[in-house]
Amino acid sequence: MATKRSGKAYYMISAVAAKYDIHPQTLRLYEREGLLKPSRTEGNTRLYSEDDLDQLETILSLTRELGVNLAGVEVILNMRRKMERMQQEVNEFMAYVKKELARGLDDWEQRLSTAMVKSSPTDLVRAGTTGATGASGARRAESAEGADEDEIDVASAVSKRSS
Repeated sequence: MATKRSGKAYYMISAVAAKYDIHPQTLRLYEREGLLKPSRTEGNTRLYSEDDLDQLETILSLTRELGVNLAGVEVILNMRRKMERMQQEVNEFMAYVKKELARGLDDWEQRLSTAMVKSSPTDLVRAGTTGATGASGARRAESAEGADEDEIDVASAVSKRSS
């Protein structure tokens, strides 16, 4: 029998026991062991929510299908909770990193807009990763082929100045 409280369905112990083919004493044992925590009415009747039923299904799967004892079930459920908390922390950290990266890109865009030598971030990345054979290397090669020796290597000057 399902009871509605605040828009959610709650099931009494007899309905849960019949649905999952277990004795009500087993449900009481799971509660004593801390594996289930059903809510209670004012008259102290146990009411199982959908979350409680999901937890019960996990417990029954571990005990019936995998042969895990109740102590093992408790360890597994605790580890699952810890893993869920850790996953939440990782997700929060990733959101923080993304926010900081976005803020950092805004800072770079602001710095580049006020720079003496205008260049896009991709040009800076390409110049930084091409090494000696990049733009400054190409200019030196042109210089060696007959270009004016007094020509200033702008890329080298900018990189030295920003260091």
